[in-house]
Amino acid sequence: MGKIGSTIGLMLFLLILPFENNAQDINPLLKDAQQLESAFKEPEALQKYLDVLKVQPTNLTALIKVSELYSILGKHQGTKDKQKDYYRNARAYAQKALQVNANSSDANVAMALAMGRMALISSGDEKIKAIKDVKTYSEKSVQLDPNNFKGYHVLAKWHYEVSDLNSVEKWLVKVAYEALPKASLDDAIKYFEKSRQLNPSFLLNYLELAKAWHRKENDKKARELLDTMLKMPNKMGEDANIKAKGKKLLDEYK
Repeated sequence: MGKIGSTIGLMLFLLILPFENNAQDINPLLKDAQQLESAFKEPEALQKYLDVLKVQPTNLTALIKVSELYSILGKHQGTKDKQKDYYRNARAYAQKALQVNANSSDANVAMALAMGRMALISSGDEKIKAIKDVKTYSEKSVQLDPNNFKGYHVLAKWHYEVSDLNSVEKWLVKVAYEALPKASLDDAIKYFEKSRQLNPSFLLNYLELAKAWHRKENDKKARELLDTMLKMPNKMGEDANIKAKGKKLLDEYK
């Protein structure tokens, strides 16, 4: 009996061991990926997170990061078709993240961001579906985590863009929703401000908030935000480009 027990124990140990090794294998990869992001090397970070998924395909952190990085890097691709490829990948990995945990606030943000990118370069039914999805997933993200600054930023961007649609686009959205969803510049400003309160170092939020105040015909406020942003340290690879755009807007708003 003792021999049988020892054999069963050994079998259980051998079954558990690969899972423990997997966890040990991905930790250095995750650390490397995070360091590459901190060094503003997003393409290399993306590849490292993909390496994590080769070892552990359901790793939620890696799935979310891969989706986010495809969304971020997509807009730098040379052609619209290439951009769409990146945004489709962003959507696919966000879907996988939601399959792992549908109640992950960050996974919902990743999907909202991916669909937001798709909306900006799409038209017709594809654009309308993307617009609907941005609202759905960004609202869910802040319901799940009221402190998710990215969720508020994407929700604010939805209000900003939809409140600025032309009459034909508004009609298409109304048909898709069966009623025109409430979207306002005031709500955009409110949610951008909420995002800024939660993470004052998120530079993109300053840029978008400045645009919103400009549309509100308050260029003084817009300039103050841009001035503040330009004095802040870069935290992400995109921040240099964001500051360059901010400088151009600052000249326009004078």
